[in-house]
Amino acid sequence: MSSTLLRVCPSELKIPYEVKRQRSCCMQLINKTDKYVAFKVKTTNPRKYSVRHTCGILLPRSSCSVTVTMQAPRDMQLDHHCKDKFLVQSAVARDGATMRDLVPELFTRAPGRLIEEFKLRVVYIAANPPSPVPEEAEEEDASPRSEVTMGYEAKVSSAFDAASRCVDNSGAKLSCTKGASVVSMLVGEKVYTREENQKKHQQDMGLLREAGSPQQGFSVMFVLLVFMSSVFIGHLMKHINV
Repeated sequence: MSSTLLRVCPSELKIPYEVKRQRSCCMQLINKTDKYVAFKVKTTNPRKYSVRHTCGILLPRSSCSVTVTMQAPRDMQLDHHCKDKFLVQSAVARDGATMRDLVPELFTRAPGRLIEEFKLRVVYIAANPPSPVPEEAEEEDASPRSEVTMGYEAKVSSAFDAASRCVDNSGAKLSCTKGASVVSMLVGEKVYTREENQKKHQQDMGLLREAGSPQQGFSVMFVLLVFMSSVFIGHLMKHINV
């Protein structure tokens, strides 16, 4: 409904519905004119709601906030359906009007008196709506972690612990950055592993050379033995021919 005196926001009152707990909402009243405007707030269920402020006077181009509090419900409503409504009445007051000028006749219709009405319905909303949780996320959280992942986490954790315990020769704590310490330790570990692999490779090559030495000596002695046997046989054959 369009109005020339007041603008009421929002167009409906959304109140969280929670058993055995009072909940509130607010409406904003804005004076759209250059005149003093009186207002009055009514409800179809005054025992269920308390309103602050139920009436007042707005200065030209000013605004105010009205708080509506619902009494704590005793039972839970499954459909959250509500038939309650609020009515905001507004009328032009004299310039410089105060609360003393808020008389019932001010909101009574009469010739030449402008009275506007704005209706708002009450809408119940869930107080704590559940947040949806994807089933895939639950399954991933429930699945056991692999040994590689656990080992990596343990290594990073130990690196952070070592970086946190950085001390100098005098026992005072150093102002070192944990991230840089972790990177340095991981790089050092990689270099150490590479050096160990090189040492192992050199040891294996030495073992192979040692293993090949007896075979080479055996071959030389065999050649010498064959040579000496040939000389001896040749010398023997020469004597026999003679």
